[in-house]
Amino acid sequence: MDRETIYEGLVRRGVSRRDFLKFCATTAALLGLSSSYVPQIVEAMEKKEKPVVVWLHFQDCTGCSESVLRATKPTIGQIVLDIVSLEYHETIMAAAGHQAEKSLHDAIKKYKGKYLTVVEGSISQKDGGIYCCIGGRSSVDIMKEVAKDTAAIIALGNCATFGGIPQAKPNPTGAIGVMDLIKDKPIVNLAGCPPNVENFTATLVYYLTFGKLPALDRLKRPLFAYGILIHDNCERRGYFDTGQFAKSWGDKNHRLGYCLYELGCKGPFTYHNCPTIRWNDGVSWPVMAGHPCVACSEPKFWDAYAPFYADSKSSFFAKATKIGLGAMAVAGLTKKENKE
Repeated sequence: MDRETIYEGLVRRGVSRRDFLKFCATTAALLGLSSSYVPQIVEAMEKKEKPVVVWLHFQDCTGCSESVLRATKPTIGQIVLDIVSLEYHETIMAAAGHQAEKSLHDAIKKYKGKYLTVVEGSISQKDGGIYCCIGGRSSVDIMKEVAKDTAAIIALGNCATFGGIPQAKPNPTGAIGVMDLIKDKPIVNLAGCPPNVENFTATLVYYLTFGKLPALDRLKRPLFAYGILIHDNCERRGYFDTGQFAKSWGDKNHRLGYCLYELGCKGPFTYHNCPTIRWNDGVSWPVMAGHPCVACSEPKFWDAYAPFYADSKSSFFAKATKIGLGAMAVAGLTKKENKE
C-alpha cells in the first residue's frame, strides 16, 4: 500500500487505542448500528487505506470547512482530516495558483475511479457559469470533470445540496446543488448551514467499512442523520404538546425554556439529528440555547421558511397546516382548554 491506514495515521498523531475503540463504538451508535458492527468498523479502520478526497469549493462562505476544522468530539474529530488522504482543498492547501490546479488534475488522474469528491458551495450555471470561476474555468466545467471519474460525491452543506443562500430569490447566478447537475454518480447530501462534522465523519467511516453510501432518504440525505424530525427529539417538545410557548424574546416563558414555535421554530418540519449530537463538543444546539430552528437542512430554506421569526399566525402556520401535523391541533386544543 502507498497510503497509510486510518488507524496508522491516528497512532502517528498520538491517539490511544482506547480512544480509537471509543470512536468506533460512538460512530456505530451514530449510524444506528448495533454493537455487533463495532469489530467490523475497527477492522476497516485498521486495514483499509485512507480514502482519497478531492474537496471542491464553489459558491460558499467556507463555513462547512470551518465546521469540520473546529471539530472537538469525538476525539478523532479533532484530527478529522487525518482519516482521509486530502489531495486538494483550496482553503488549507499550501499550493496556490497553477500549482494548486495541478494538484487537482494529478489527483483525479492518479486515483481515477477511486477518489471521493466533497463539494462545498452551490454551482453557478447562469450565463455559462461565469459567476463562479476558478483558474479561468466555470464551476460547471470543474464539477463535471471531477465527477467523471469519482467513486462517489459528498455534497456538504445546504449550498452544495440544495443551492442554499445563493439560490435564494432572485437567484442571480442560477445557483444549483450538485445533484441538479450530476446524475450518474452516487451522491450523499449532508445538508445544514453548516452541517455537523460528526455526520460527515460517520458517512466516511460507513463508506470505508461497507464500500457504499449509507441508506438515504428521497433527498439523498443519510437516514441515520436526517431520518427523524428535530421536533421528535427536542427537549422543548413537552411544552409544545401542552401548549406552552415563549411569546417574545426574553419573556418569562422564554427564560423557562418553553417551546419556541411561536417565535418561528421550524423543528416540526425539519429532519436533522441536531438535538442528539448537538454542537460545541456536544454541549448545546440552537434550540437548547434559546434560538428557533430555521430549517437549514431543508431545500429552499431561505425562501420557503422565511420570515424566520414568524409566529404561528403567520404564513409559516399555513405551511404547517399543509403538512398536516395532528399534534398542532392537539397542542392548540390543550392551550385553549388551559385558558378556559
